[in-house]
Amino acid sequence: MKSFSPADLSERDNYKFLIGGIIPRPIAFVTSETSDGVLNGAPFSYFNIVTSNPPMISISVQRQNGIQKDTARNAIEKKEFVVHIVDESNVEAINKTAAALPSNESEVEIAGLTPVESVKVSVPGVKESKIRMECILEQAIPLGKDNEACDLLIGTVVYFHIEDEIYENGRIDANGLKAISRLAGNDYAKIGEMFTIDRPK
Repeated sequence: MKSFSPADLSERDNYKFLIGGIIPRPIAFVTSETSDGVLNGAPFSYFNIVTSNPPMISISVQRQNGIQKDTARNAIEKKEFVVHIVDESNVEAINKTAAALPSNESEVEIAGLTPVESVKVSVPGVKESKIRMECILEQAIPLGKDNEACDLLIGTVVYFHIEDEIYENGRIDANGLKAISRLAGNDYAKIGEMFTIDRPK
């Protein structure tokens, strides 16, 4: 086994170890809105559950040269955003939203996604997602040396939207959702073979 100290590696090397080793990663497609009403959208794979009571999720938005990305800035200013689960049916369109665009251009529009009104927040979601979660910003935590590495957004889910075809008796059908996960580089993965192991009591 090879062993390394992160202090001896470049930022790029650490990044490669993290994204290559921590797989698969769920992908959040996040819509946020500028102060003048431009609907931005971007995918993030540094994303997971924080707690279920109340329901909270986290998204780590990496900065570029210490500068906040539109998603973090919009979420912090407006205190709202919408998180969508990326699946096989929308991954191609959502991949287009990863392009670096000026904040006054809508990635949602460029990708041909359809805005849909939210119930509890003012930020729209997109119709092409089987699951979307309306969130209010619980906390934004800048991290890294001089707080310049990323903005960790913790959102409280205030409304769930789940497609009828994947919902049954309070549960979500993973086979029907067909979620996509992120690997390294340009690689993604579909849900593969599933198996069950009983947890010890």
